[in-house]
Amino acid sequence: MRDFRSDINGLRAWAVLAVVLYHFGVAPFSGGFAGVDVFFVISGYLMCGIILGGIERGRFSVWDFYLARGRRIWPALIVLCLAVLVFGWFFLMPEEYKLLGKHARESLVFSSNIEYFGEAGYFDVASQQKWLLHTWSLSVEWQFYLVFPLLLMLLHRLGLRGAGMTLCLAALLLSSYLLAGWRSRVNPDEAFYLLHTRAWEMLAGALVYRLQGVLQLAPSGQRLLEGAGLALILVAVLGFDSNDLWPGWLAGVPVLGAALVILAQRQDSLWTVSRPMQWLGTSSYSIYLWHWPVVVALAYFELDQQPLWIAAAIALSLLLGHLSYRWIEVPSRRGLSRLSAGRATTVLILLVLVAAVLAQQVRRHGLPDRLPEEVARVEAVHADKHPRARECLAVKDSCVYDQGPVRAILVGDSHAHQLLAALSENIPAGEGTVMFRGVAACLVTFGARFHKEGGERCDQLNQWLQENHRSLPAGVPLVLAGVYSRYTNHSEVSDQEAQFHFDEQLRVFSQAYFDVFRERYLATICELASERPVFLVRPTPVLSLDVPQVVGRALLLGRPVPDISLSRDSYRQQHALIFEWQDEAVERCGARVIDPLPLLCDAEKCPGVREGLPLYRDSNHLSERSSRLLAPVFAEVINPGVRASAP
Repeated sequence: MRDFRSDINGLRAWAVLAVVLYHFGVAPFSGGFAGVDVFFVISGYLMCGIILGGIERGRFSVWDFYLARGRRIWPALIVLCLAVLVFGWFFLMPEEYKLLGKHARESLVFSSNIEYFGEAGYFDVASQQKWLLHTWSLSVEWQFYLVFPLLLMLLHRLGLRGAGMTLCLAALLLSSYLLAGWRSRVNPDEAFYLLHTRAWEMLAGALVYRLQGVLQLAPSGQRLLEGAGLALILVAVLGFDSNDLWPGWLAGVPVLGAALVILAQRQDSLWTVSRPMQWLGTSSYSIYLWHWPVVVALAYFELDQQPLWIAAAIALSLLLGHLSYRWIEVPSRRGLSRLSAGRATTVLILLVLVAAVLAQQVRRHGLPDRLPEEVARVEAVHADKHPRARECLAVKDSCVYDQGPVRAILVGDSHAHQLLAALSENIPAGEGTVMFRGVAACLVTFGARFHKEGGERCDQLNQWLQENHRSLPAGVPLVLAGVYSRYTNHSEVSDQEAQFHFDEQLRVFSQAYFDVFRERYLATICELASERPVFLVRPTPVLSLDVPQVVGRALLLGRPVPDISLSRDSYRQQHALIFEWQDEAVERCGARVIDPLPLLCDAEKCPGVREGLPLYRDSNHLSERSSRLLAPVFAEVINPGVRASAP
């Protein structure tokens, strides 16, 4: 395995070109993300050769293997992380900077894939705002490197050294592939980011290494095999897109393609060993590292729709990759190779620790003092939420605020909790309190069964309310609120899977699903309203952008603050279904509706900014200050004789 394989180096060029062109939005390369899968196959092949070659010679050291991987990966990664942290000092808002610090820390210790998996989902930050998102693949590879040599050593010690080892690897590959196909449907984020659904791609490379000695091809056979492999890769890169489940069954296409190219072993192919392809392949790791921050920067400075800027950014990515290879990868590898294993390990660990500590400082504080005063004032809105919000949206019991008798019971998700200040403003100090029970991203409707990950907390919320609402303080009004547009698919019938179901046979947003949902919702309201006054809150607007971030960024970059708003027509369209159901609950169950819209919107639109300050602390949650502005429309909850007032 010490002989240089120029065909594999050229295959790296294919992979990195596919990824780069896809990320920059070059039209034909809609499936360029498959380049990462090609990289995984290459990695599995090379690592299997290194490990088995060492084991068979009786000279393999796990520690030396890890050190060699560290020498290869860490130096350029450390420089990249430090570079984006320096960039962030000048151009990022504190919340963005804190997120970057966290991502840099996780990237340096090869756990960023787990971090991004944990972040995926409910109102997640868009991928093009995550400067180190691409490091997820490095983390997956490193995790594979940790386990794979131990596995091969175990198989070798058990006497599985020929066909037995090959069969074991094939069985593991098949298991991981089947798991990937299943989990990509059940939990796409898990399938995309985590090792157990990606291992099969690297195991495919390992299997190629085991089989290559068996396959002896004439030049014509090599050309045929290589052509078939490259054709499969092109089918994936040009024919697939981000709507395909990945890495599901279709991921087998580029993986098989890469395997065939490696099996062909052509060392004289124009497609892989030409000088441009060799240059790209040699710098492919650094090009991959540096291209994604350039992609994010292009979007950050709103240049991602301009062809000339895109072309310049692609060229810059290639240049940065070449410089990184020439001045970081090569010198660091040579320098560390001259040191003893102990010293090289110490140097690498110290470098990683220093960079990780710096990243952690950024993660903890965001360093807001570096910002102009007007930007810091806007940024502070991000943190303008009730100090017990995180606690009370996570506990299994109710949260009671302030002292005195319970004057209102607030139930729902985080969009319910944001209304706490609006209710509390109507209660004089010391004369009563609000009880809250809720879970983020959970709908309140009896009988709903959440089948997504973590759904048991939502089920527990509904079960608690159904079993205990009669024993709650007698006569105290109950307020129900939530981001219903999310739960009702913005009122649209489609074949998209819902987050919860009432009937095992109805799991997509069909008309039959909505019919059952409506009846369960109305039954829930009527049951609750039989015991106490029930108030149903119209949903607050959900904007498409993080308001403090967009406003602060505009001020930081010296640009006009853009119009961040939602038209009234769009708002009504999003929430048409829940409006209809709430109105029906008023007629059927005697519930009452609270509409905060007159205090948040004008005749035409719902703005995200008022008097220079954001109304929202992100894209959809009101700040505490904004919540207090809604106090007049909640007055009748606390004081039944007072009718809601609004301008």
